[in-house]
Amino acid sequence: MIRLFKHYIPQAVLLLGLVDALLLFAAAEAGWVIRAHQIGMTVEPLTTRLPQLVSFVVALQTALVAVGAYGVASFLSLRFAAARLAVAVALGVTFLALIFFLVPALTFWRSNLFYAMLIAIVLLVAIRALLGRALGSDTLKRRIVVLGAGPRAARIGELAARPGANVIIAGYVAMGEPSPAVVGAVPRDAIPNLAGHVVDHNAVEVVLALEERRNALPLKDLLRVRTTGVAVSEISTFLERETGRIDLTSVNPSWLIFSDGFASGRMVSGIVKRAFDVFASLLLLAVTLPIILVTAIAIKLESRGPAFYRQRRVGLYNQPFDILKLRSMRQDAEVAGTAVWAEKDDPRITRIGRFIRKVRIDELPQTWTVLKGDMSFVGPRPERPQFVEQLEQHLPFYAERHMVKPGITGWAQINYPYGASIEDARHKLEYDLYYAKNYSPFLDLLILLQTLRVVLWPAGAR
Repeated sequence: MIRLFKHYIPQAVLLLGLVDALLLFAAAEAGWVIRAHQIGMTVEPLTTRLPQLVSFVVALQTALVAVGAYGVASFLSLRFAAARLAVAVALGVTFLALIFFLVPALTFWRSNLFYAMLIAIVLLVAIRALLGRALGSDTLKRRIVVLGAGPRAARIGELAARPGANVIIAGYVAMGEPSPAVVGAVPRDAIPNLAGHVVDHNAVEVVLALEERRNALPLKDLLRVRTTGVAVSEISTFLERETGRIDLTSVNPSWLIFSDGFASGRMVSGIVKRAFDVFASLLLLAVTLPIILVTAIAIKLESRGPAFYRQRRVGLYNQPFDILKLRSMRQDAEVAGTAVWAEKDDPRITRIGRFIRKVRIDELPQTWTVLKGDMSFVGPRPERPQFVEQLEQHLPFYAERHMVKPGITGWAQINYPYGASIEDARHKLEYDLYYAKNYSPFLDLLILLQTLRVVLWPAGAR
């Protein structure tokens, strides 16, 4: 993993992204040269068309990120990768059309663009056929030694066994657990030199997965391991890096207090974020107003009641506010205003409501809430006060998610399917805490791009 703007990115993803950028540049140049030869035009030096080539690379690389072309499945299935690439190229051309409209000087000839698209698809599919398995294999994975043989150590083993995992477990060291959960762990007493044991296994990291740390930390061993150049990580830090969430079963208040994150120096980032919210909400309201009005009319025609409704939510610093949404349920969906969890195939949802939820049209009026400043485009989804009271009693650190402004989309929304239970809320809270801890404009941009993937391939929308 490489940390980029406080966010962890697998080395394989960065490597593939760099290769893709070079291939896209080559495809754009090849398309230009082919068309120039067809019409008998002299091919001038590459520097004369560098802005056009770069715009092609940026647009298509952005589309690749947006459709999830760098997800785990792309390294494991060529068919999946090819399907995402086809959508990405089509979407990239749409981005290019917008760029050409805003900056005409960057315009490609349509014939050049056609050739560049075809060559790009061939090259991108070919590189995944050649390198996809290798990038997803053990070659780029880090070897780790786990100190511990209890349930926490077993969890790390389960994570390492998943497809697309970024680590290989070189060995377990039992630290005297009364009931080991890992078979084959080497007892610490059987290892004369722990640092030498780690080096002999070619490990680059030692992960502490002790069930009880009080008076149990092998400080002398860890110091010797660290001085050999091997990294030492606590299980909570390790799981945050590898999963992109804060694991509630292993984290404790002291870790949250002393770990890196929750930076106070966010004034500039906050100003940029608010400026983007204002600009984007005004633009989005202007563009989507016809869609909102047509949907409102369809809702009125299908069922009795208002097309819009307001709902109280909990926002920044636990302050309540009202969000505006297009109604997707029957008017009598909640008797006497009692909050009820949504269900799969919820019978309260209307036919129009089912469609607008799937494509997220019901969320469009929330843009007004963003413009007012109660919400942002990116942040934890705001919950209803009744649910917040319930969840704060069952989930540790739930109140900490309200330390950042809520959003229309968020890290939890792009990483976890729609859920409507306390257990689902627990998983989403782990992603929300990660966002609150590691917020940066880069992470916001990544979330906004990946939201398009969720819209194109909705999973569990209710």
